[in-house]
Amino acid sequence: MKLIGLTGGIGSGKSMVATIFSNLGIPVYESDSRAKQLMETDETTRNAVIELLGSKAFVDDQLNRTWIASQVFSDQDKLDQLNAIIHPTVFKDLMSWAEQDQQKNAPYLIQESAILFEENLTERFHAIILVVADQETRIARVIARDNVPREKVMKRIQHQWPDERKIPLSDYVIFNDGERSLMAQVMDVDRVIRS
Repeated sequence: MKLIGLTGGIGSGKSMVATIFSNLGIPVYESDSRAKQLMETDETTRNAVIELLGSKAFVDDQLNRTWIASQVFSDQDKLDQLNAIIHPTVFKDLMSWAEQDQQKNAPYLIQESAILFEENLTERFHAIILVVADQETRIARVIARDNVPREKVMKRIQHQWPDERKIPLSDYVIFNDGERSLMAQVMDVDRVIRS
């Protein structure tokens, strides 16, 4: 199994790039959305999250994402503990997903995750694709998407490595700057990985 990591800071356009790869027939495992589902459906994970953060972590059996973010992005220790709960569960789910028939026949698989570098997950990948955009563009996208104030976006950005640190560690860099075609860049990367 050839597993490719797809990463980038919040608001960089990872999901858009993941959609393009998916449209090219490449299976994409979206770590963030799967983590949220697993926190709601996996009883062991759910109980561990409640033990760490308390019962307010869930409202009507749904993940209380806004409240959780307010707790962990202002407390690095809590964020580290939450990641220690979630990452092993997500990795186990990823391995199960990779074994499904439709994934086995693909030329390669992609795991999309915002914090591949920050969580030292890079060794599992054959190559890493980084999506970059300037910080002001990223902030504006997240404010519009999540309807949150700038300060909350900045707190989340502070927990991620800057692009300048990630670029030298990445095999491919896709620039989501509005000047270069995302489709063309993705197709170029896809062509190289398939070869």
